[in-house]
Amino acid sequence: MTTIDIIKSALLFLALNLLVFSIYFMDKQAARHGRRRISERTLLILALIGGSLGALAAQQLLRHKTRKEPFRSILAAILILHGALIAVLAFLPQWSPLLL
Repeated sequence: MTTIDIIKSALLFLALNLLVFSIYFMDKQAARHGRRRISERTLLILALIGGSLGALAAQQLLRHKTRKEPFRSILAAILILHGALIAVLAFLPQWSPLLL
């Protein structure tokens, strides 16, 4: 993987997490104003596809969905899964082609 590929991947990751954060923000605003909400399933799917850090940041900074179970537990499991995948990619690079 070249430096340019790493930069592109990092920018894509950042953009995805900013998008997820903004969607959580929109849902928080909808909750405050009594408007139509984004389903918890959609929010968790966005976290699962790579936006878990944006979801966690929104949850903590916006105080959004901090007491909802099983939402909190599922989001925590997604974060653990992503951490494990990153660890495998970092420490066992020969597995990278199999996971990607």
